[in-house]
Amino acid sequence: MNAASDTSPDLKREMLRHTLATLAYRGAKTIEGAPASFGAFSASETTRTPLEILKHLGDLFDWALSLCRGEHVWPDSAQGSWEEEAARFFNTLQQFDAYLASDAPLGFPVEKIFQGPIADALTHVGQLALLRRMAGAPVRGENYFKAEIAAGRVGTKQSNVRVEFD
Repeated sequence: MNAASDTSPDLKREMLRHTLATLAYRGAKTIEGAPASFGAFSASETTRTPLEILKHLGDLFDWALSLCRGEHVWPDSAQGSWEEEAARFFNTLQQFDAYLASDAPLGFPVEKIFQGPIADALTHVGQLALLRRMAGAPVRGENYFKAEIAAGRVGTKQSNVRVEFD
């Protein structure tokens, strides 16, 4: 494969799809099994709660989908419960991934879509993992390089094959 083909729009879209699958994998590991009280955990008075972060993740992917359609619309959705926001997060990932998997044109460059909502979401999933540890319910560390992550797998059903650290 030559360098020119590595930057084709289809390969860029596939990289975004793999990034979404990575977010879904890490997000599922961080969201599922959280204690009932975790959504309201407050690390400080100026830090978002995990529930607020999860709601923001849903907003990010609603925004990402609007960007794909050539719009720049920030949704400010009402906050639901932990379960509702978790379902919304995976639903918005699935809608965004389906758009990327289609032949529909992107309204903004792939790089802009990555540097906005996707990069922000990577940060926030990491924050949720950190907050889980601070709340006394840590997520087991894992060698994510060895994880079975595949473009298109963006729902709650993720691979059970894990290489977690002891």
